[in-house]
Formats: sequence, structure tokens, C-alpha cells
Amino acid sequence: MKLRALEHLLLWVIVAAGFSLTGCEPAAEPLLPADTVFVGEHIYTVDDSTAGANAVAVRGDEIVAVGEADEVGALIGESTRVVELGDRALVPGFIDAHGHLGMVMMMLDLLNASSPPVGPMESIEDIVTALQARIRDGAIPPGTVVMGYGYDDSLLSEGRHPDRDDLDRASSEHPIMLLHVSGHLATVNSAALAMVEMDETTKDPYGGVIRRRPGTQVPNGVLEEVAAHAVLTPVFESQGEPDPAAFMDSLRRTLEYHASYGVTTIQDGASNPALVTGLRELVQHLPLSLDVAAFPVVRGDEESASVEELGYTREYQGGFRVAGVKFVLDGSPQGRTAWLTRPYDEGPPGAAEDYVAYPMVKPEFYRAQVARMIDAGIPVLAHANGDAAIDLMIEGVEAALAGEPKDHRSVTIHAQLAREDQLDDMKRLGIVPSFFAAHPFFWGDWHRKSFGDDRAMRISPLRSALNRELPFTIHNDAPIVPPDIMRLLEIAVGRKTRDGVVLGADQKISFEDALHAVTLGAAYQYFEDDRKGSITPGKRADLVILERDPGAVPVDEISEIGIVETIARGKTVYPVP
Repeated sequence: MKLRALEHLLLWVIVAAGFSLTGCEPAAEPLLPADTVFVGEHIYTVDDSTAGANAVAVRGDEIVAVGEADEVGALIGESTRVVELGDRALVPGFIDAHGHLGMVMMMLDLLNASSPPVGPMESIEDIVTALQARIRDGAIPPGTVVMGYGYDDSLLSEGRHPDRDDLDRASSEHPIMLLHVSGHLATVNSAALAMVEMDETTKDPYGGVIRRRPGTQVPNGVLEEVAAHAVLTPVFESQGEPDPAAFMDSLRRTLEYHASYGVTTIQDGASNPALVTGLRELVQHLPLSLDVAAFPVVRGDEESASVEELGYTREYQGGFRVAGVKFVLDGSPQGRTAWLTRPYDEGPPGAAEDYVAYPMVKPEFYRAQVARMIDAGIPVLAHANGDAAIDLMIEGVEAALAGEPKDHRSVTIHAQLAREDQLDDMKRLGIVPSFFAAHPFFWGDWHRKSFGDDRAMRISPLRSALNRELPFTIHNDAPIVPPDIMRLLEIAVGRKTRDGVVLGADQKISFEDALHAVTLGAAYQYFEDDRKGSITPGKRADLVILERDPGAVPVDEISEIGIVETIARGKTVYPVP
């Protein structure tokens, strides 16, 4: 049952992370020299008032001037760093509208069972062989849990999930657990099932399914949603406190990983309150290099925390703040557990013709808790992929508002199968959809099978939201896919699947609109648009230099544009100094 030391730490981190922000101070005296001045013809300010600028000056952690080079040049002093952009471009720092910092930390050193382009696995046999090698090469003692992540049944050559029999071939002496690419399912071997005493007498929990061998009640090892938590949670809880040095190392590596993609604000969208407390104590002594935003998860099987215990604040300390709370209302489209109002065209193995999946939380619990949070002024993220879950999300917010206007900015996380009428409701109620806009490439071909073209072509309906002037954001949901913002922008603009199908040409948006969604739009979602998200005097100096002008390349090449430099709070954080 014991994990090796680093995996012990990383498992503890899966349910944790942190968030931060530092407010802008009033502009300094304008004649003082700038620390850095950027000059070039490809500056995307994401601010109509500064559009067309070809120079930007930074002093300390603040942007102090944006405009013409001859004017901004007055701030160049003897020690000013002058960056001639040339063919390169300058954009605001990217803001992670939804992701999981803690899960990224965990997965740094676990087996990568993902399929290309994220990982090497093309078959179940590849995964079994990799597990065998990991156990052998690492001399992992029998009884030690072995974990991996990212397997994708939609891409494996066998066209199915690995099951307990497959994983038993890797080892019958080690409990083996693999997390599905969606993060909403897991597959485990016989030793792992025995470890948690899950067998043919175990009933499906509310909000989860134990898949069974055909014609029996014997678990086949594949677990959905809450059933997967039933296996994973005892492992987490058995490990105790992590090693501080290993924790610091994984946190540092995770921050550097995000910075390499130009991300200057990171989210942990389902945080463990205990770890939030630990990070809050940490940043008293060691500020984070990037901003990290924590949203503790509110689950229906836990005692509800008081508003005071949550520790929500809009102020930042050492790069950390608790920015709100997270609800999980349903599962995932790629895992075929998103909760729908109309049956799947093709559901999981053995699913009935009327299969629509199921909620993850009892609706009455969500309605009561979301009202409590909105009444207290605490921002809410609600994971809702299927349209039935989105209906519940909207109903809860509308009831909580009770007709009273509030600037609550509640967020529908993923909003994959949002209907047109639901977008109207979001606009009317001030709800912000955050679309998992990487789906068309990663799972667009799979969604055509699951939902039929009429629904699949509208996955992440960006243009429909834009036409309504409905504020929205887009995200990668790291580590479900890497926090690669340039690839996310390309997918949002082009919407091509792996097979080259344009998944809903009428839902394409421009590069500028996509950029807005990961900068100023995301800052608005966070209540940070007064100090982040655009290249504007007085705002934080969070900036990214791109190796080429994204407006001058074909759509299919946007993802190939490299990150030259990431600047957070006026300091270079990538490449690592």
C-alpha cells in the first residue's frame, strides 16, 4: 500500500494547488527611466485604446507607457533593457481560465499513458509493456501502488479501455491505477480492487458506475466518476504529509512548465482546502513566480465549509489567493459521462438506447450550496459539459439571484454541449461560459460518433457566444491536455479534428477574438480585468514574446509559434534565468 516517496507527495498534491494576484499600484513618475522597453510592429495590446502601439515600457511590475516608439523612447535610460522585437510579437501574459495545477504536479513523475501527440501509447499492449518496464527498472517493491495517467480508449488500437485483466498482465503483485485522459474515469487491476474491497457485492455509488464483466456483477476494472474516487481516495488519505523538499521541487517544475507556454496566471480548479492552507503558509516566506488561483471543490458527500473557512479574498499575497469555489455537476464528453437531455448516439459498452449519463452531485445539494456562495459574494465555477448539467447550472444561479442584479460572474466550466437557448440564459443572467476549446482537435472525431454531427459540430460554440456579445473564455484543462495556449488558439480559430474535418465552420472565431479569450476575457472571469489581461498603462507587466507574428501565418501554423520569453510581474520567468 505504500507509495514511493515522490509518488506519495504527488498523490497528495492531486487534490491541491493555489492561486494569487498582486494589485497594480498607481503609475510612477513618468520621467523615471523604464526597466524595459519593447519596440516592434507586432504588438497585440488587446485594448482598443492602445491598439496600433509599437512600443511598451515597463517599470517594476507595472506597464507604465504604451504608444509610439518616439514617445515611449523618452523613458529609455542608461540601464533600460531595450527589446527590438523585429519579426517577433508581444502579447499579454496568458491567463489559464481553467486547469488543475495540483494534478499537473502529480503527473510530472507518473507513467505517461497518453496517446500522441501528448504521449507515446498507441495500444493497450504499449501500456502493459511500459508498466512492466516501470516496475522492473524502478525496482518497485510488491504491494506498492503504481500509477499512470492519460490513457485514451478512443485512440488505442484496440478501441477499448484497458481492463483489470490487461493490467494484471503488467503485475498481479502491485496495485495498478491508470487515470483516463478525461480525469473522470480510471482503470485498475485486481490487486487495486482487492485493496479497497471492491467486488461483485459492491453497489454503484451515486454519481458513479462500476463497469462489470458481461453477464456478471464482477468489476472489470473500469470505474466511472465517483466509483473511481472510491479507489483513488483511500490511496491519497493513507499517505500522510508529503516531504516538503519534494513538494517544493514539484511546485517549481510545474510553474516553470506553465511559464514555458506563456501562462502567467494558473488555476487549480478543484483544490483541497488543507493544501490551500499549506500554500498560504508557504507564500508568507517564499512568493510564487506566477499567480496561482485556488478554487476548493464543494462535494455533496462532505460537510459544507463555512464561508470564513474557505478563505476567499480578492487580494494577493506572495502570488496566491483563494479565488472562489468549484462544483462538479457531471462527467466528460470524451469519457461518455457528460449528462445530456437527449440520448447519446453511441454510448459506453452495453449502454441502453436511452442512455444520457447522470449527474455527479444531487441537484438539490448544488442548488442550496450555489445560493449560499452567491449570497456570500464568492465566485463559483461549475463543471458542466452536457446540456442537462448546464441546465442545472443555470437553474441554480437563477434561483440564487432571485431577480436581483449582481456582478457574480459565475462560470460554466467546459460548456461543451451548450444549446443556443442556454447561451441566451447565460447572457441574461451574467454567467460566463469557459469553453474547453481544444476538444475539436483532440476528440472531435470521437464526438461525431458519440453525439452525431448536429451536436458535435457545435462543441464549444464560440461564434454563437461572440454573436451574443456574451463574455467567454477558452481553456486547456491541464493536465487533460497540456497548457499549450498557442495550440488552443489554433484549434479555436481552425476547429480541425485529427482527421482534418472542420468541426463546425460556423463556430470559428478570429485569432484576435481567441487571444482576447485567454487574456482580457479570462481576466474578466477572475474579476482581474482592472489589472491584467491587456497591454495597458497601469496594469501588471505580464507579457509574452512570440517568435513570429501570429497574424502573419496560416491558421495551421499558429501552434508552431514558439514562446521566446515569458514575463510575470515585470520579471523574466521563461527561459528560467
